Amino acid sequence: MNRMSQTPSAPGVPDAPGRVTQTLWAVADLHGAVKDNGEMIDSIQPRDSSDWLIVAGDVAERTELVLQILNRLRKRFACVIWVPGNHELFSRSTDRHQGRAKYEELVAGCRRIDVLTPEDPYPVFDGVTVVPLFTLYDYSFRKTGYTVEQAVQAAHDRQVVMTDQFAIAPFVDIRAWCWDRLAYSIKRLSKVDGPTVLVNHWPLIIEPVKKMAFPELSLWCGTRHTRTWAQRYGARAVVYGHLHTPGITVIDGIPHIEVSLGYPREWNRHLSGEWTWPYPVMEVRDA
Repeated sequence: MNRMSQTPSAPGVPDAPGRVTQTLWAVADLHGAVKDNGEMIDSIQPRDSSDWLIVAGDVAERTELVLQILNRLRKRFACVIWVPGNHELFSRSTDRHQGRAKYEELVAGCRRIDVLTPEDPYPVFDGVTVVPLFTLYDYSFRKTGYTVEQAVQAAHDRQVVMTDQFAIAPFVDIRAWCWDRLAYSIKRLSKVDGPTVLVNHWPLIIEPVKKMAFPELSLWCGTRHTRTWAQRYGARAVVYGHLHTPGITVIDGIPHIEVSLGYPREWNRHLSGEWTWPYPVMEVRDA
């Protein structure tokens, strides 16, 4: 694996003696269509045959390539858990599946290769329920006093608009889909007992988004309605991607961990420091 000089302790797992016997790893934003990212994807290997892997979205744009990459990873890890990002949802007018139908196509494909999705029963890793989520965004991460339309127009005026606006929004009502996903997720989360690890492509909180160089991009980065989910649903950690700024933001004692790879110009910078990628979210140790 491609690791830095130090491996941080996993959230929710105290430092303890003993050999690590199983690890729950996490990655996001693999962007497999980028040639130079291929070697990085190949470097994602388990430390033990029982290790699990979270893939928190943005594997690629084409369904076929997404499934090819996930299938390769599934052959290495005992369990692979995938959530969609915005890039998996990108559509063209000539595509066979668009909008919600494209997501359904991806879920069906993942089931054929034994990769878990937000539509499957939640798996349990060492007594902790791993919850893959798909919540999208609803433009609520916007400047106070602005309507959605005003905020989007302001982004257009500054020429700071995410591709989502041209490759997702034309094919589906994004806000309606987001609100459907929020209701669906809350219903399922309410039935989970015990500690969790929440996994989503978009951050559940706004704090990491506020650090972005272009504030207008926050419109496509999540929803305010997930703000309290980590506390409400017993999260030991929250795993996400999307922003391409890997790191940890602690809110109310809960680490929100961005595990993005991103593009070569970005990961060359991140991997030259002490950040660990793939990230060990949880570790099981011998007594």
